Amino acid sequence: MNPTLAQVTERIIARSAKTRAAYLARIESARSKTVHRAQLACGNLAHGFAACDAGDKSTLKSMTHNDIAIINAYNDMLSAHQPYEHYPAELKQALKSVGAIGQVAAGVPAMCDGVTQGQDGMELSLMSREIIAMSAAIGLSHNMFDGALYLGICDKIVPGLVMAALSFGHLPSVFVPAGPMPSGLPNKEKVRVRQLYAEGKVDRQTMLEAEAASYHSAGTCTFYGTANSNQVVMEMMGLHLPGSSFIQPGTPLRAALNHAAAIQVTRLTENSGNYLPIGKLVDEKVIVNGIVALLTTGGSTNHTMHLVAMARAAGIIINWDDFSELSDVVPLLARIYPNGPADINHFHAAGGVQLIIRELLKGGLLHDQVNTIAGYGLTHYLMEPWLDEGRLAWRASTEATLDADVIASVEAPFAHHGGTKVLDGNLGRAVMKTSAVPVANQVIEAPAIVFESQHDVGPAFDAGLLNRDCVVVVRYQGPRANGMPELHKLMPPLGVLLDKGYKVALVTDGRLSGASGKVPSAIHVTPEAYNGGLLSKIQSGDRVRVNGVTGELVLLVDEAELAKRERFIPDLSAEHIGCGRELFSALRNQLSGAEEGASCIAF
Repeated sequence: MNPTLAQVTERIIARSAKTRAAYLARIESARSKTVHRAQLACGNLAHGFAACDAGDKSTLKSMTHNDIAIINAYNDMLSAHQPYEHYPAELKQALKSVGAIGQVAAGVPAMCDGVTQGQDGMELSLMSREIIAMSAAIGLSHNMFDGALYLGICDKIVPGLVMAALSFGHLPSVFVPAGPMPSGLPNKEKVRVRQLYAEGKVDRQTMLEAEAASYHSAGTCTFYGTANSNQVVMEMMGLHLPGSSFIQPGTPLRAALNHAAAIQVTRLTENSGNYLPIGKLVDEKVIVNGIVALLTTGGSTNHTMHLVAMARAAGIIINWDDFSELSDVVPLLARIYPNGPADINHFHAAGGVQLIIRELLKGGLLHDQVNTIAGYGLTHYLMEPWLDEGRLAWRASTEATLDADVIASVEAPFAHHGGTKVLDGNLGRAVMKTSAVPVANQVIEAPAIVFESQHDVGPAFDAGLLNRDCVVVVRYQGPRANGMPELHKLMPPLGVLLDKGYKVALVTDGRLSGASGKVPSAIHVTPEAYNGGLLSKIQSGDRVRVNGVTGELVLLVDEAELAKRERFIPDLSAEHIGCGRELFSALRNQLSGAEEGASCIAF
């Protein structure tokens, strides 16, 4: 095993000793002391199965059969979640085939950052993760269940569901992905049209047609943002069935995998004699595997917050230093847009998650001796599913890449450094997704141009005020300021500036997820401006150094001058009302910093 991987893991185990022990004691207490279905009073139990048919009622009365909760993030406005409409009925049939019952215990909200991008609703996005976790917990709180199936795929939905599952860590849990949409307009062409639109060279109708050709059917978007990063991380943590993450919806293989997932959770319940609750499955080694999955594929920077919150839900304490040290030894093995030309379907066809796992195990860069829903040992995840005369079967996955431009070997990676870099300096700590940024663009020292709103950047660009080497600072976008929205709308104009030959970087306490692209971006700056970070004292014209190679984030202003400056605090009241934002004020005021997971939940 790679010595750095081992050292970071041991450090996490030591750091988490007390909190992990307390967590394991809590889930053991829940297993042994919580009222379960067999102990429910007759009136409680009657309410719990009142809507079931006569056969299911009889099964549930017997107490010897599994009752599996289904937590569903279905809505038919989100392409990625639309396939879940019919999954509950199909999962119930699969469960019934092995003598179990399935009940939809809760529906949870699922919002799309693509729809809300640049809109007021985006300021609810990150906080929706906490609402999802709490909503799922309400469904599970009825104590009717022996296990759970979780149906969710996109940005905040999967982390929120994992947090809920770990809160009910005494229950075995299986996560059921829905898969990506078929490939549409190539991502490179989509970006070209976006930049032309930003320059005023094509009209809105042309722009809309390009976007509609990209996002065109049911399934996740095919670029490598948070949704697809979720799937890679979950599979490499052993919470999906092997090879199931990127099988498209509506296909026979997808249906067969859903059927198998339902049956698999019954094999992990106490009734099965092979009890494996999610709280014991997800241990420190599994969390490290999740971090490695993110780094080696150049995944979404949102997971520098989500994985922290997910780990804390299991009593495990990780921080950005862990990401940084692992990134120094974990090579970049995947090139998926925006880190390369391929989309997620191309990645899957080139060898996908199975090949990445094979390469990392060969390099001693994953923990193999871990529990998974498929059995003990990550080698289960070297198998891929296929249909053998209509029946689900498993076979060894490819041992070598089928496209060397998409998946590299551990001996000859695309880069010897993972796709994420932690920056540090007097401005605070931040994250940069380096996998899509040429090394020559990762280092910039230039005057700052400061904005308090992402909406002011576009007019400044249109007026030509950004036509120079500059560090664009967009502050008061952190968790407590306004819920930490994603700032994707900044990428086309900043990309245009790069193409014109200017040295440009973005510094913000907001988010960019997996779509930061070629613009060097120091994001998630913590402490945020709203909480007294030095961002609140920057003035336009101050020189800022952003170095994605050495990890520097420095405001080059004399300390004596900074001491004389007052914090600039804008009036944010207008950003706290409208589009439901006023309903989230109590939650927003309790959010922790980005490095602590941007969470209001105290685990």
